[in-house]
Amino acid sequence: QVQLVESGGGLVQAGGSLRLSCAASGRTFSSYAMGWFRQAPGKEREFVATISRGGSNINYADFVKGRFTISRDNAKNTVYLQMNNLEPEDTAVYFCAACAAGRSVVAAPYDYWGQGTQVTVSS
Repeated sequence: QVQLVESGGGLVQAGGSLRLSCAASGRTFSSYAMGWFRQAPGKEREFVATISRGGSNINYADFVKGRFTISRDNAKNTVYLQMNNLEPEDTAVYFCAACAAGRSVVAAPYDYWGQGTQVTVSS
């Protein structure tokens, strides 16, 4: 069992930055690939980024355009999402998730999900 708790969301102006954190419980954090997804009101949950167990392999959604960086610290059981040059279209609830099967750009294979953290970008 893995419990995930996101933090770091908030209200920011367009062009600003936020750093999301996702702290995982348990001693098996390094056994899971991790991902970030987001869901805007009235829209489906969409993939943002994923990172492999050791952190050496990463995938991003096309809309990230070099603005976001996913990273992890296995010693701290934490995965991060650094978001720069934020746009109003980035407004959403951001979720982290853990996947035992490895990196995935779709939500279905992920085994555990956090409760989400709200990111609001004003224009």
